[in-house]
Amino acid sequence: MENINWGMIGVGDVTEVKSGPAFYKCPNSALIAVASRTYDKALDYARRHNVKTVYRDAEDLLLDPAVSIVYIATPPSTHSELAIRAMRAGKDVYVEKPMALTLSEAEEMVKVSIQTGRRLFVAFYRRSLPYFEKVKELLDQQKIGDLLTVSVRLIRAPLSTDLHPATHTWRIDKKVGGEGYFVDLAPHTLDILDYLIAPIKDAHGRSDNLAGHYEVADTVSAVWKHSNGVLGSAIWCFVANESSEQDEIVITGTQGQLVCSTFNFRPIELLTSRGKTLFDYERPTHIQQHLINTIVQELRGEGICPSTGQSALRTTSVMDAILRNR
Repeated sequence: MENINWGMIGVGDVTEVKSGPAFYKCPNSALIAVASRTYDKALDYARRHNVKTVYRDAEDLLLDPAVSIVYIATPPSTHSELAIRAMRAGKDVYVEKPMALTLSEAEEMVKVSIQTGRRLFVAFYRRSLPYFEKVKELLDQQKIGDLLTVSVRLIRAPLSTDLHPATHTWRIDKKVGGEGYFVDLAPHTLDILDYLIAPIKDAHGRSDNLAGHYEVADTVSAVWKHSNGVLGSAIWCFVANESSEQDEIVITGTQGQLVCSTFNFRPIELLTSRGKTLFDYERPTHIQQHLINTIVQELRGEGICPSTGQSALRTTSVMDAILRNR
């Protein structure tokens, strides 16, 4: 396969900078078609990103023989249906996270991937970012000794759109986005911990709506155990005061501690008896480009993408376990 030709379903905010430009900036890769229910929006996107073909309907894009792989950038409630349709149409798939709205939907996606022989990739792009590759290198080199615990804190203030029902977005609409910002943001952390430490085998959680701005959970706590014995805990809260905002992952070992973040790219801190060492990395402009490049390489037989349907299914299963007490 000489060139990887992408077709994209959905032209929302995530496609403007995070993902879309990467499809035509990666070597041996091109974005050749887009589809959206809002045709004028798709036309505008295609004009600005030099995409040659615009479809009114996803099915027409799936039937395009020139499209090698389909990127699904729609809200979570449509991920499973579109991914399954694409794979059954003979296309490989790259789907936004969370990979599906429910565990059963995610399981069906993986099942269809196996049945059809089509590859299924999920947008857990932190697995390929230099920032987290450095964290993994430090852990694998046992710079903090044998790993013992990991703790996570993601504390955010509510968005202005959260405060009034008339301005609520799909991210806090349970039928479209699932259990709110936890489903939108927490999988990034849970997935990267699966990659950095080991798969999570046993998870429990409590979730609640403490502020009453919307119906879905705004605060979630969890405890878990990784397959290698590391114990984990976390708190996610999306209704705190701005002064309390925090984005922190603390990994403790027998010889020290490593501190990093999921979203804000704070310098990685390595703390041992020798003192503190900082490792600073900039946030990439097109944050999905590293992962998209690994997908292109895999489809060309030149490498392996680290984020698959199978790995994402583990993260979906963990989220499902955490939310069972909602």
